Amino acid sequence: MRLYQKIVIGILGILAAIVIGFTIYGMRAFDDINDVIDNISQAANRKTKKRDIAVSIEDRDPFSILLLGIDTGALGRTDQGRSDSMMVVTVNPEKKESTIVSLDRDILADMLDGVTFDKLNHAYAYGGVELAMDAVEKLLDIPIDHYVTINMQGMRDLIDAVGGIEVNNKIDFTLEKVHVPAGKITLDGKTGLAYARMRYDDPEGDIGRQRRQREVVTKIVQKVLSLDGVSNYQEILKAVEKNSKTDLTWNDMLDIATNYYPAFNTIKQHQLEGNGQMINDVYYQILGITELLNVQNILKEQLELPTSKTLEIDSQFQYSYNGYIGNQFYDDSVDGVDHTSVADPEDEPYYDNTDVEETTEVVY
Repeated sequence: MRLYQKIVIGILGILAAIVIGFTIYGMRAFDDINDVIDNISQAANRKTKKRDIAVSIEDRDPFSILLLGIDTGALGRTDQGRSDSMMVVTVNPEKKESTIVSLDRDILADMLDGVTFDKLNHAYAYGGVELAMDAVEKLLDIPIDHYVTINMQGMRDLIDAVGGIEVNNKIDFTLEKVHVPAGKITLDGKTGLAYARMRYDDPEGDIGRQRRQREVVTKIVQKVLSLDGVSNYQEILKAVEKNSKTDLTWNDMLDIATNYYPAFNTIKQHQLEGNGQMINDVYYQILGITELLNVQNILKEQLELPTSKTLEIDSQFQYSYNGYIGNQFYDDSVDGVDHTSVADPEDEPYYDNTDVEETTEVVY
């Protein structure tokens, strides 16, 4: 995979590529870009509980960012929506490495109210980007420093803005009356959105869909970095402005595009998924304790944080079968050793309701 392909995996890559591409293009676009960044900047009303001091992108600290693809904005949807695509990226300029972990949307996760466990992608519907960041932070046991969101209409607009993208489609399918044939084809915004959203005809289900979403994002940024992409910069900026939000500032993006560039030479990709299980007639992904612990430690190493030998659990959830309400995780160890530990009850909770009645009922 070439450097420019690597640098753009995920929505963060789109924004960084725009900054790089338009800086090369010249100062003519500078004011336009600055205005767009100001318009899409939206601070998250939360503070990570995993850091005492906030990271400094200006000082080249390793940092994390949550990338959310929201299932609203297309097909006439105007509701809050859910996060159909979720990726956590860690960037370490000293190690010259980045890590991307794709999170299955159906992962059974703590909604941080003391009682409710639901699909991970529902956190955005319940509490917006703030709860999504908090839920992922709690699950992965790492600080989530920044976020970027883009809705489905944004993906369609971006594909049209760059003049379409070429893919080698493995599956002939029709999604909501949009037919996408198999083979090497050029996708416009309409067919490209269908290509990124389809999952029921894919033998790999949501895993296959996430792979295609990463491919579409990569193809979009390839075009952004091409001469044709830069020449269409106004349409590209318009698509970003209408459909994206981030707490990254213009200066943050400039620093990422310049000071963090070596970190994109090596990008390691991981997929966090578990075993499918029906609970109350609803499908969930139940994570294995060892699998989750391994992913947590991979991310902690990239962020230069201490790793853990055990998966920490909330003391108030001790009474459940494996330490979690609703059996959130399962034992996938091969050594027969318990790889969980109980958190100090004096630690600050993620949620306000600390007086939770001890019951094994799970609220969905």
